[in-house]
Amino acid sequence: MARIILKCPYLKGGEKTSAHLNNLVKYIATRDGVEKMESVHRLWHSTQNQQALIVQILREFPDTKDLFEYEDYCENPNRGNASEFISIALEQNLDQISGREKYLDYIANRPRVEKFDTHGLFTAGNAPLVLSQVAEEVAAHTGNVWTPIISLRREDAARLGYDSARAWKALLSSKAMELAESLKIHPDHLKWYAAFHNESHHPHVHMVCYSTDPREGYLTKQGIRKMKSSLANEIFRQELIPLYGEKTQRREELKEQAAEAMGELICQMKGGVLVSERMEQLLIHLAERLQTVGGKKQYGYLKADLKNVVDEIVDELAKDSRIAEAYRLWWEVRGRIESVYTETPSEPPPLSRCEDFKLIRNRVIQEALNLGSGAMTFEEPVSVETALPDATPDDDTPAVESAPDSTPAEPEDASEPPPAQSFSSGKKAPTSWWTEEYKLAKQHLHGDEAAGIPQDFEKARELFLAEADKENPLALYDLGRMTADGLGCEANADAAYGWYEKALAVFHAAEEEKPWKYTEYRIGKMVAAGLGTEQDYLQAADWLTLSANEKYKYAQYSLGGLYYHGKGVEQNHETAFDLYTRSADQSFPYANFELGKMLRDGIGCEKNSVEADRRFKEAFLGFVFLEEKGHDDKLQYRLGWMLLNSVGTEKDEANAKEYFKKAATVGNPFACYQLAKLILSDETASTPEVEKALGYLRQAVEAENPYAAYFLGKLYEKGQHVAQNTAEAARLYTLSAEQDNDFAAYRLGKLYLGGEGVLKDVEAAIRWLTFAAERKNQFAEYVLGVLYLKGEDVPKDVPKALGYLKRSAGQGNQFAQYRLGKVYLMGEDVQKDIPAALQFLTAAAEQGNQYAQYTLGKLYLMGKDIPRNKESAVRWFTLSAAQGNLYAQFFLDHMDEFKDPSVLLAGTRLLHHMSRVFADNAPPLKPPGQRADRKLLRRLREKKQAQGHARDDHEQTMSL
Repeated sequence: MARIILKCPYLKGGEKTSAHLNNLVKYIATRDGVEKMESVHRLWHSTQNQQALIVQILREFPDTKDLFEYEDYCENPNRGNASEFISIALEQNLDQISGREKYLDYIANRPRVEKFDTHGLFTAGNAPLVLSQVAEEVAAHTGNVWTPIISLRREDAARLGYDSARAWKALLSSKAMELAESLKIHPDHLKWYAAFHNESHHPHVHMVCYSTDPREGYLTKQGIRKMKSSLANEIFRQELIPLYGEKTQRREELKEQAAEAMGELICQMKGGVLVSERMEQLLIHLAERLQTVGGKKQYGYLKADLKNVVDEIVDELAKDSRIAEAYRLWWEVRGRIESVYTETPSEPPPLSRCEDFKLIRNRVIQEALNLGSGAMTFEEPVSVETALPDATPDDDTPAVESAPDSTPAEPEDASEPPPAQSFSSGKKAPTSWWTEEYKLAKQHLHGDEAAGIPQDFEKARELFLAEADKENPLALYDLGRMTADGLGCEANADAAYGWYEKALAVFHAAEEEKPWKYTEYRIGKMVAAGLGTEQDYLQAADWLTLSANEKYKYAQYSLGGLYYHGKGVEQNHETAFDLYTRSADQSFPYANFELGKMLRDGIGCEKNSVEADRRFKEAFLGFVFLEEKGHDDKLQYRLGWMLLNSVGTEKDEANAKEYFKKAATVGNPFACYQLAKLILSDETASTPEVEKALGYLRQAVEAENPYAAYFLGKLYEKGQHVAQNTAEAARLYTLSAEQDNDFAAYRLGKLYLGGEGVLKDVEAAIRWLTFAAERKNQFAEYVLGVLYLKGEDVPKDVPKALGYLKRSAGQGNQFAQYRLGKVYLMGEDVQKDIPAALQFLTAAAEQGNQYAQYTLGKLYLMGKDIPRNKESAVRWFTLSAAQGNLYAQFFLDHMDEFKDPSVLLAGTRLLHHMSRVFADNAPPLKPPGQRADRKLLRRLREKKQAQGHARDDHEQTMSL
């Protein structure tokens, strides 16, 4: 592998080294460049004198082991290789055995130096150099003089074009500014000279560098590393492109190799307890000392003695076997990666001195402050407190998404022939509307397996048109419905309105001829839905009342719906319940279904789960009977929904899927949505099945089903079954939210708030979250409450925050209850209120919130804000621990071992915090670079600005 070697010794200024520097300048500038013939003796084994000298050189100058020549000698210890190693080793350490003048003379005049004139010395620019003047100048310098030596292998130098002095002059001129930065010298003060020695195996360059300001400049190991990296990046520019790819692959391999072991250690830390008597003593000592310290109580502001205490605590923490092993593994991976960039990876410092883990020091200080103040601490995952947008249950699907209420609540034609009615005029009696031709058209519309008639929309439309010519209002109505839904023809809302208008006119004509409960019902239904006329609930209620008073069960049911929702009449659940009961007692399944819901929820009546179940069962049997007669897609959807949710029947997912398939075949958007959900929830579903399900889902979205848009949006947001596409998720959520789906608005607000995959837009997020909160979405109320409480993305507004949190808590949101409990317990944003805190914490705990359970257990155990009650503490800790809460289990295991658990708990919290630190700190992908001096960087920026560069211009630095 191609490499570059750079050595950078220096000579201190003064009279003692003045003559040496003068000679050195002359030597490197005038050395003879004669090419010597290879001697056969060079291939003989090295002599004893050579071997002894090499041993002495290695003892006095250990870093010469890094030279190419030493590698050659070790591989083949002959006289030639021994001679070259001895020569270059002594040459590179002349600064330690002679003076400046001698060194400069040596590098300018030694054999095989490439001369420009009478010597080989060069610097930036084209002005000729006078060797004696340069030598005197360097010899007279009173500051430090650095003497870098840059070496390449012969094959690398020849291949890459660095086998001539002109190539090296161009390279070093272009890198002068970076050289000055590495040496901590202002670019205007840098002076450098060099000479190229064209050795047979390893051509190299000698340099002399110093600052015109004797007080300026120093070089560190990091500076040497940075200097070497800069030169190597330029020399091996083309070859480094594939090499970087190899390094990236190697880094990934190393990370993968360590991931499993590191993950196991992190899990051990997360689930472990740390017990250290020494750490407890140090934490107590630090807590006491910090109480007497003023100013900022952060590591960087503490005095040295307190910093030492913090460091000792961190290093005591590092003695834990889990942390020690994780740190060893972390540094091992870092070192293996670093070895790609450097020959001598750095040794691991103590944990307290590792820059990548310095955050733990302030965490130690915070724990000590908590101990000193006796403040209540909340041991919980970071996500509970900081991952605001995700602090809700994963399954936030709206509870009413699949309720059949979203479809027409009863068959539009009552699914049976109109009741008998005699007419005095000579007109045909309305009972003749239910003709054999009309019945056949209905069979073709829905399909009749028993009669062997397949579903055929075109044939049904043809028969309905024939009946329409006879002014059959039932056929006219069905033509309106088919035209609106695009069955057997193109969907056309205007044309559908025309068919409905004609049907309504015939119903009115029949009613004028003689009042009739059936026509009154049909007119009331059409007026309520705005079919063929303007929608008018008040007028609809009048028509339905006329029919209901005649004990017509369909009218009773429809009028009950108006009273239930308060449309056209004053809302009255008791009246609705009475009307539903009168309709259900006439064996109308839709009324039985509504009665089941009201009895289940105690709306308009006393709760009665037994009677509710009976009504649901009667409804299910009635729906089965009606579906077998008419094969209506809305009935099929209802039956599928009831089977899926075990309402009125046993849960039967397979049978539910069959009903949904039947309804989806004719494009029922609710059935398409439910069928897609069933297929996608099946882990064994094949790829073709998944694709078909996605097709159903998109079909439902096109039919403006808000729940389908919401569900498909979640798939895109999470990348399930489709490629993750947050922008598409946001589009679908918007479609759903615009149809009044508060859950879609809630998730849309979260997307804009998080800004992952979509542009972060706090204003839009607040708008959609408020939209959802106004519709009493408890999750949106919770998120808004936390936002206004934290005051990060929006101005802090504690009253508004408490308002939203209380509204959410009032709907039973355990997260809002827990957050309110913390607020009143801590007393930071509001006045401390222990009774209120207990009320909210208990409400959350009773819903199974493990953090509220843990907090209550801790309160009862500590006995600070409430009377100590060990039995209550054990009960709440037990419930929390059963959900995997490690801190609750910690207290249960150590209940009788100490009076105040705060100190021991602090150590365990630090252990768990370290698990997060390791999880968040993957080993660095490259070794830490040199930290540039801020003052020097400022001067460099000023110089660039003076040359016409913009303040933040990152254009490649030009050579001096």
